[in-house]
Order: sequence, then C-alpha cells, then structure tokens
Amino acid sequence: MQPTEPTELLRTVTFDAQGLVPAIAQDALTGEVRMLAYMNREALEQTVRTGVATFWSRSRAALWIKGETSGHTLVVRELLLDCDGDCVLLRVEPRGPSCHTGAPSCFFRAWRNGSWTDGARPLPEVDALWLTLDARRREEGAAGRSYTRQLLDAGVQRIGEKLREEADELARALEGEPDDRVSSEAADVLFHTLVGLVSRGVSWRAVLAVLAKRRGVSGLTEKASRAVPNA
Repeated sequence: MQPTEPTELLRTVTFDAQGLVPAIAQDALTGEVRMLAYMNREALEQTVRTGVATFWSRSRAALWIKGETSGHTLVVRELLLDCDGDCVLLRVEPRGPSCHTGAPSCFFRAWRNGSWTDGARPLPEVDALWLTLDARRREEGAAGRSYTRQLLDAGVQRIGEKLREEADELARALEGEPDDRVSSEAADVLFHTLVGLVSRGVSWRAVLAVLAKRRGVSGLTEKASRAVPNA
C-alpha cells in the first residue's frame, strides 16, 4: 500500500461512540489472522500516511505503532473496509511475531475436546501442512516412523522421482478421470512439492511471495523476463 492522504477514507469509516474502530491484521501472504486492535481517526490516518500499522491503546489512551520497540512492525500492504464501514481489515507483512507473548499470532488458544490448548495457529491448510512437514524434518530418531520422514531421509532424488510420478498421475486424471480423482491427485502433487521444499529448507511463504510478485503480470511477460539470452 502506497502512503496516501486519508481524507476520503476517514469520511467512509464508521467510528463507535468512543471514536474507535476495530482493526484486524491479517498476513497478506498466508491469510493468517495476526491480531485485533483498535484505531481512532488519528491512528487510521497515520497508518494510511506511513504504511505502518498504528493503533490506539485503550489502556494507555495513546497512539502506538505496532513493533515500535520490538521491531515487530506490521507493514500494511492493503486496507479493506467491511460492508457497514465499522471494521477495518489490514493485510500486512509482519516483521516478526505479532503477539506480545512471542507467538506469531495472538490467536494461539484453540478450544479442543472441552478445554483450551495453547500453540495453535489460524493458518490455511497448506501453510499448516508445511509446518507439520518441517516439524517431521526436525524430529530426531524419527526414521521409519512416518512416510514424510522416509522421503526426507531418502533425499531429494527420491522426492523428485515421487513428484514426477504424482505429476504424471495428475496429468492422466485431468485427461479423463472424475473430479474427485483430479482433486486427490492434485493433493498428492502438492504434498510432495511441500516435502521437496522442506527438504531444501525453502519455506512455503517464499513460494507465496513469488506468486504475489507475479500478480497482475502477464504470464507471457513473466516467462520472457526469466528467459536466458543466447550467449
């Protein structure tokens, strides 16, 4: 988001009786909800002007720039407003954890089996799967205990063989098999792609960052930019 003058925006937002509007910060790449805070007119204005998330502290009755002391700022990539104009969504690039506890997201407690469990993350399925696979990679003495670990222990050549095998099965499914088979084979390709990334230490977030850079760019133009000129 380019820093801009917020005049028109401020006319559109509906502030409550205390002059505040709730603001949800969401990771622009993964979609993970990072935190909820509040903004008054000045905080929203400063956020739009600077491109860095600024909130209103109700306990201190003062403005605060998220990460001003820790360095864990939220760089705002896009600002969205809900249908009633009374809630702001900030799509952000988080620079470090967003919770004061050190957790990536403030929403780390999950209600499971009748009690609260810490350590959760509100991640989409693919991001959650990448974290699970990466945890398998870091487990000691786990050889033979999971298919993922067996692949990782076998090395990138074996992972590549499986990926080519699964890609071929997806291609054949696309040509004439039922939709549920296409979905299943696509899931297999994605799974083995993630295993390959984990084996190389490449994060799923890095892949999303590449896709984000390509958004709005013609595929032909993007491919041409990667072409190696003849020597």
